[in-house]
Amino acid sequence: MRIVLQRVRQASVTVAGRVTGQIGPGLLVLAGFAPTDTTAALEWMARKLVNLRIFSDEEGKMNRSVLASAGEVLVVSQFTLLADARKGNRPSYTGAAPPPVAVPLYEQFVALVAEQLGRPVATGEFGADMQVELLNDGPVTIVLDSPE
Repeated sequence: MRIVLQRVRQASVTVAGRVTGQIGPGLLVLAGFAPTDTTAALEWMARKLVNLRIFSDEEGKMNRSVLASAGEVLVVSQFTLLADARKGNRPSYTGAAPPPVAVPLYEQFVALVAEQLGRPVATGEFGADMQVELLNDGPVTIVLDSPE
């Protein structure tokens, strides 16, 4: 599993002219899943995401998590995060989980993040052509790979 998280002032996802998810200050999370991802990896990633201290405290230091700062989270599936572009000019996506595997992983991950956060998580729409808008804060952008 690989995620790219961005600290945002706001973010939204639109599918066919309809907003499927939007947040105020918090984290936009792009999530890619591999066929070998396990529940343990999803749990680790959810804990890491919710507790990562990348929000400013009263002294302006990145010392608070999205949980501690009462921020929101928007999770968007993105299989292209697992692209292999080392050879040639056309990326290979064979490392990404196919939809029958990825959909349950995505849904489980969203549920785990919501559980860790203690509030609902906004989402995109799996497999849809999505337009993602964000106002990056910082900018702060971090790539996390699961430990497995």
